[in-house]
This record gives sequence, C-alpha cells and structure tokens, in this order.
Amino acid sequence: MAFLRPQPTEAAFSSSSNDSSTQYTPVSDGSDDDNVPSSSSRPLAGALRIQTDLDEVDDRLSQDVSDDGYHSYEEDSPRNSSKITSFPKYTSIEEQEIVKKLDRKLVPFLALLYMLSFLDRSNIGNAKIAGLMDDLHLSSSQYEWLLTGFYITYIIFEWMTLMYRLVPPHIYIALCVCGWGLVASFQSLVASFGALVTLRALLGITEAAFGPGVPFYLSLFYKREELAFRNGLFISAAPLASSFASSLAWLIIKISKDGPIAPWRTLFLVEGFPSVIVAVFAWMLIPDTPASAWFLSPRQRLVAKLRMEESTASPDDEDETPRRKFNWREVGRTLADPKSYITAFMFFSCNVAFSSMPVFLPTIIEDMGYSSLSAQALSAPPYLFAFIAVLVTAYISDRNRSRSPYLIAHALVSSAAYLIIALTGAYHTHLPEPAHRLIRYLSVYPATAGFFSAITLIMTWTMDNRVATEGKGTSIAIMNVVGQCGPLLGTRLYPHSDGPWYVRGMATCSFFMVLVAVLAVVLRFLLNRANRAAKSMGEEIEMVFRGAAGGDEREVLMGGNRRGEERHGETFLYIL
Repeated sequence: MAFLRPQPTEAAFSSSSNDSSTQYTPVSDGSDDDNVPSSSSRPLAGALRIQTDLDEVDDRLSQDVSDDGYHSYEEDSPRNSSKITSFPKYTSIEEQEIVKKLDRKLVPFLALLYMLSFLDRSNIGNAKIAGLMDDLHLSSSQYEWLLTGFYITYIIFEWMTLMYRLVPPHIYIALCVCGWGLVASFQSLVASFGALVTLRALLGITEAAFGPGVPFYLSLFYKREELAFRNGLFISAAPLASSFASSLAWLIIKISKDGPIAPWRTLFLVEGFPSVIVAVFAWMLIPDTPASAWFLSPRQRLVAKLRMEESTASPDDEDETPRRKFNWREVGRTLADPKSYITAFMFFSCNVAFSSMPVFLPTIIEDMGYSSLSAQALSAPPYLFAFIAVLVTAYISDRNRSRSPYLIAHALVSSAAYLIIALTGAYHTHLPEPAHRLIRYLSVYPATAGFFSAITLIMTWTMDNRVATEGKGTSIAIMNVVGQCGPLLGTRLYPHSDGPWYVRGMATCSFFMVLVAVLAVVLRFLLNRANRAAKSMGEEIEMVFRGAAGGDEREVLMGGNRRGEERHGETFLYIL
C-alpha cells in the first residue's frame, strides 16, 4: 500500500517569505497500488501544521542572524553574508553549560597533575631539614646544585612543549606524569650526591615536557576572556601543593621519625609514587581537542569546536577549512614583536622569587628559631593564603577583562613584603626577638601570594594578546625560554652562609618584583597605544564603508561586533 510523506520545496527554506507553501510528493513502498485517489492522499492536518511551524522557525533564524545569544561558524564572514549557513546555531546557555563541564572535568584534573609535579619538585626543601643533608653529607653548595640541576634541564628541554601539537595530549601527558612519578620515587633510593643530582636533572626533563605547555593546551578549550581564571585554577595548584607538602612532611616525619626508613626517604616515596598511578587515569580522561571531549554530548562537542574556531578566527585568515596550513607568518611576527620579550623578562623576574621561596621556606622558618617539625607545619599556611589569593585575583581579572592593574598591585605588594623581611633582618638588633620573628613570618604571606598571582596573570596575558594558535605557542615558547632562566638565580639566593637573616636574598627578590611592576607598566603603555591606533584605523575604514555602501551595510561588510567585545569591526584589540 502506498503512503504519502511531506516534502519541503525550495520555498520552505526561503527566508524572504513568511507564507512558505508546502508541497507533498507521493512516495511508493513498491506495491502496485499507486493510483490512490487524490482525496485519500491529502496529508493529515497535524503534519501540515508541523511543517508550517518549521518554516516559521527557519524564517526567523534566517532573518535575525544578529540576535543576542546566537552564533554560527560563518555568520561573521563577509563573503558568506549572502547565504544561509548550514552550521547549527547555538545559544549562550549551551555555551555556558559547556564551559561548566570543562571547569568540572578538565581543569581540576590538570590542576591535580600540576600539584603532583610541583610537589615532587619542591619537596626537596622539606627533605633538607628532615635529615637529607646529614645522611648524604651534603654541603650548602651541593644542595644549591640539586636545585639548579633541575632547572638547567627544565630550560634545555622547554622545546618538548611542542609535542602537544605532534602527539595526542592524552598520550603525551600520561607519559610525562608517569615519568616524573618514577623519577621522584627513585630519589628515595639514592646514596650519594651524584645519584641525586642525576635524578633531579631527569625530573626537570619530565616536568618541562608537561607544565609550561598546559596554559597553551587550555587555550584550545577556553576563550581569551575565560582563560585567566582557568589558568589561575591550574597555577593555584602550586601553592596548594606547597601547603600540602608541608603538612604531609610534618605528618611523615612525625610518624617515621623512629622507623626503619629515614624520614626524607619516606617523604620522596610517599609523595612521588602516586603520580605513577594517576598517569593511568590521565591516559583515559584527558581529551585531545574540544571535539573529542568524552564528557560532552555530540551536540556539545560540535558547539565547543565552533565557539573556539570563532574566537580564534583572525582577520588575516583566508582559509575556510578547519585544517588550515601552519601560519609561519604569525610565528615570525611574534618573534619580531618586542612585547613578547617584555612579557618574557617579566616572567624571568617573577621566577626568581617563584623558584626560591618554595624550596627554601622551611629552612628560612627554621632559622627564625623554630624547631624542624614546627617549621614544616608553619610552611603550610602562607601557601594556603596564596592559593586563595590566586583564585580571587584570576576571577576578578577575567570578570573585568583586565590584567595589568592586578599584576602591578601584586608585584608591588610582594616587593614590599620582601623588603620588610630584609630590613627586619638587617636591623634585628633594634627589635626584640618575638617582634622581628613575627614580622618576618607574617611578611611571608603577601610575598608568596604576590608572586604566585603575578605568575598566573603573566602567563594569561601572554596568550591573551595573540589571535592565531601559532602566535600563542610561539609567545609561550619565548616566555619559557627566557623566563625559566630566572630560577638559575633564584635557587642560589639563600646560601647557608647568609642565614639566619638572608638579607641579600630577600632584597634581591624585592628588586625583581619591582621590576615586574615596571615592565607591566611599560607593556600596558605599548598595548594601549596600539589599541588607540587600531581604533583610529577602524573608524576610518568604517567611514569609507558607510559612505560607499550605506550605514545599513556596515555590519555585514565589517563583520559587526559579534566576535567579541575586544574587536572593533575586524580590528583586534589587546587586553590591558
């Protein structure tokens, strides 16, 4: 028996008519009963009503492409303005749901991995006062080489962050995590300085392959105005790890003090081996791209991909295909841009403090007059305070779409705190012991919160102001190659001979944090000037189009302002 199926005609998809007609074409099921009377072949009223509703919805979507909350992959392109896009629309509510899922499933897990890596990197500071120096007969100079050896290989192997583009991230990250977990655990077996410095160098290689590339990896999932808070969540794992390490070190040392294994060996094993286990979960849980995120529905994967393609589209892009060629021009432009090196030297200056305090703070607190066990416990609260400060700063920075004011403020506060510690040590004879001890300890809080927050904003600001993926990757590479040289100085700021006051090290950190603020002011000035020039050029082009094509056509010709508030027409504006 034959039956009829409604078939939309060309008129059904037209956006120029609100009274689209509907035709119905008979479809045969292969039977001989094809001559059905026309009265019996009339479609049901319900079917006709459904088709009419679809026409009306399609008309509204086609005519009102600029409705708030709706975006499409090609709607902003001038050469596609005359045709109706075949890509699905998505609402701001859908986009928010995707961001929430990324926040719940992706960022916390990456923060956990970074916490484990920073824990394995900095726990040598806790091991130092737990018997490491005495058991291996290490001098102060040899301890400094243990710290420096890590950063030498960390700098040399920065290029391994390029592997994020060559190897699927879920495989690459899992191998990195397993690698540093094994190396960190093997530190519990060493019997000489040579063996330990070798393992520290290997630890630098495995962690260099992971940490510096994660902000770039996150930029594949988040827009530039969303990135600071997510980088903050990631970087905040460092102070959280330091706080956790100090608390855990206190517990381990207390439990294993009279045990068969030296407390520092137990410390390396207990804090190192969990990374090997977590590596298995990293292999299974890390998505390679937004389009392959296992925790998103098929529809959400498509929207996640489209929203990132829209946000990273550049005015220079002429290739409409999702897989365009590698943009070497953007790499050269980034390498020749002085702003890339200003950010890199900011990172260098901040790293002087960032690399020294976590590995020396237990020793500094112990030299204030506290016992070894008390020093382990008192090392935790400043990092917990820094953890909260990083999250609050990153959230406010994203909300206000601004970086430099918060960066400058944190750098100056941190510099002042370091200076207070240095001056208190230099003039300690003029203060009673309880007073200068309390002043020095309380000043550690703003000092650590300042450089941890500054690191977060510097990394985010670097990627904010690059449109193309190649530019983001190149700027991160420059920042790390230059910036990671800072620890070569930072790890040698607190020799035993300068104890218990460490005036020179504290004054050096104070100077470099001031330098961070000065460079941030310079960069803000350059970016602000570039924005004014871009706006001026955009206004001139707008006037030309308005005069030649009429004001009503400006939004089509110029692409409107639908690709983000940071654009004026098709002009890219820097975040200050």
